[in-house]
Amino acid sequence: MIIFPAIDLKDGVCVRLKKGEMDQATVFNDSPADQARQFADQGFEWIHIVDLNGAFEGKPVNIDSVKQIIEAVDLPLQLGGGIRDFATIENWLKAGVTRVILGTIALRNPEFVIDACKKFPGKIVVGIDGKNGMVAVEGWAETSDMGVIELAKKFEDAGVSAIIYTDINRDGLLAGADIDGTKKLANAVNTPVIASGGISSNDDIQAIKNIESSGVVGVITGRALYDGRINIKEALQIAG
Repeated sequence: MIIFPAIDLKDGVCVRLKKGEMDQATVFNDSPADQARQFADQGFEWIHIVDLNGAFEGKPVNIDSVKQIIEAVDLPLQLGGGIRDFATIENWLKAGVTRVILGTIALRNPEFVIDACKKFPGKIVVGIDGKNGMVAVEGWAETSDMGVIELAKKFEDAGVSAIIYTDINRDGLLAGADIDGTKKLANAVNTPVIASGGISSNDDIQAIKNIESSGVVGVITGRALYDGRINIKEALQIAG
């Protein structure tokens, strides 16, 4: 299982939000590149990046910060936020991002995701953000009338590398992971699932590890790393 440390970018700096609210941002590092280097030095094997401004504006915004991270570390990176057309996908992949995360567009236009998987094999991740079991979009500003599992099933056998499932009600609150929801999703689809939202301790990492056999291949954590609530060495040992 992979632990993905999260770098959430807002106005060029590393922040964490509470429940996806942009006005509930806490700045943790003024230098995204420095934060990425710290994660690399701590032994992480991937980095998860979100362009928060991009998610709300529907186009990349924190471009310079992402490029600084790419230059700072020799680790695979997955990036989401405002990626909604083929040109943007191609630009990021050429810049050095390993794979891109499609979120809002996955709900609005599932066929686009399927076509993207064909055009960029192995490079597409689908981000599904859930609120009470329903999909939320536009940087979590809207809740749709489609269920999380219903949307995930649209991409069966499309070639999606993974589905990132985030429970918005828990994200940034250190409330513990949505183990039941994550397991249900992983059991319902063939696509590997990455858990996100609410990770608060090594116990949460262990709880995700315990459902790995359901098809859960990773977990994303942010605030708990920045707060020091997770013992990184121990967490990486748990993940195996």
